[in-house]
Formats: sequence, C-alpha cells, structure tokens
Amino acid sequence: MPLMGVVLEVRDLVKVYPTDGVPVRALDAISLSVEKGEFVAIMGASGSGKSTLLHLMGGLDQPTAGSIHIEGNDILAMNDKERTLFRRRRMGIIFQAYNLIPTLDAIENVALVTMIDGSDTAHAMEKAAALLERVDLGHRMRHRPQALSGGEQQRVAIARAMMNDPAVVLADEPTGNLDSQHAQAIWRLLAALSKDRDCTVVAVTHESTGATFADRVVMLKDGRVVDTVTPGGEQDASMVAARYAQLAS
Repeated sequence: MPLMGVVLEVRDLVKVYPTDGVPVRALDAISLSVEKGEFVAIMGASGSGKSTLLHLMGGLDQPTAGSIHIEGNDILAMNDKERTLFRRRRMGIIFQAYNLIPTLDAIENVALVTMIDGSDTAHAMEKAAALLERVDLGHRMRHRPQALSGGEQQRVAIARAMMNDPAVVLADEPTGNLDSQHAQAIWRLLAALSKDRDCTVVAVTHESTGATFADRVVMLKDGRVVDTVTPGGEQDASMVAARYAQLAS
C-alpha cells in the first residue's frame, strides 16, 4: 500500500484522571504515528484507554502530558476557538450514536458542516448530494433521521465526516449500535473511502471482524500499546479475536 507520510502523530501521551482523590492513569506514555491514507483500528478492553486516546486525538480533551500533531499542526498549542475551527475544517468525527440533527434531512445534515463555515449553500448541497450517492443513499437524502435505519444513519454520519475533505477521520465505535450485517457494510465503506479519498482513518472498536478491514490493528491494555497486528482481510478475524482475547484476559 503506497503511503505518503505521517498525518497524525502522538508522542508520549499521558492522561491522568483524579478519581476520588486517587489518580487514575488512563494513558501511559502512548506514541503512535498514522500515515496518509492509512486505516488504523484501535482495540482494547473496557478501560484500556482507547476512547480516551481517540478523544485526545480529536482535541475533545486535553492530555496530562505529551504531544499531538495533525498535518504538522500542534493541536495542543491551539486555544479552544482555534482547535474548534481546525477540527471543523481538517477532521471528521463519527460517533457511535450518529449525532444527526433530527429536524434536518440527510442532505441538510451533511451540508451543514460546510455551511456553518460560510460555504455557498448551493455548492454545499451539491457536494453533500454527491457524498450521499457515494455511500449509497442518493435515494434517501430527503429523509430525516427518524425515517432511516441505524445503518443508514451511520452512512449519513460518514458522509458528513467526509464533507470537508478531512486529513483525518476519527470513528468511535462506529458500528456499536448495529447488527453484524450492517456493521460489516460500514467497515467496508470506511475502508473503501480511506483508499478512494486517500483519507487517514482511525477507528476505535472491540469488533475483531471489523478490525480486519483496517491496514493495521493497534491493541491497548492498561493505557499502553501492547501489540500491533497487520490483518490480511476478514479471514484473519479469528486471529485478531484470539490475540485480543489473550491481551484482555
């Protein structure tokens, strides 16, 4: 797979939470580099630090120590406004709960991302329509979220995440609310979009089958990177699951 340099880099990342007066070390000096066009899955048991790591990468929380650079930009050196603008313009975030606006239809949910940033409405709607076609929802773009299935809502959320041609897309348990059939469709879509659009994707998951769609699987335990697996496709799901189970025990 041809890659084109590091897009996302974290170094010696530490996150400590004060819990009832006792510090809890959620991340313990994690370092990780992700290249342009690479799809990385992060796996770990509950409490391993995977969601904390993703939130820090997205600038949604601040670390206790360490550094985070995206396209060479030090996001920890930014103030809240700068970080918000950077996230809006250079990052896409996909949530487990979809987070669509219920009063807007699919195309409006997708287009809103650039319209907030001052984009021409007609251009935004044209681009949103093209993205919804790309995720096979051209026939559903005028439906509101409540009229869409869970899988369809997540595809709208993926189209929304791609709206600003982001450098990095972060996905937090993107198939956690879906059955296995719809989950696999979402993983295939993320993998395809990563390659078709040369976009870096980092996804947190506990699903070994989903993780096999990634180029690389990074496994966490007790806030540390403890293993990296390179799956060869869905046929390696049992291998990934076995290694995950071994580390989680």
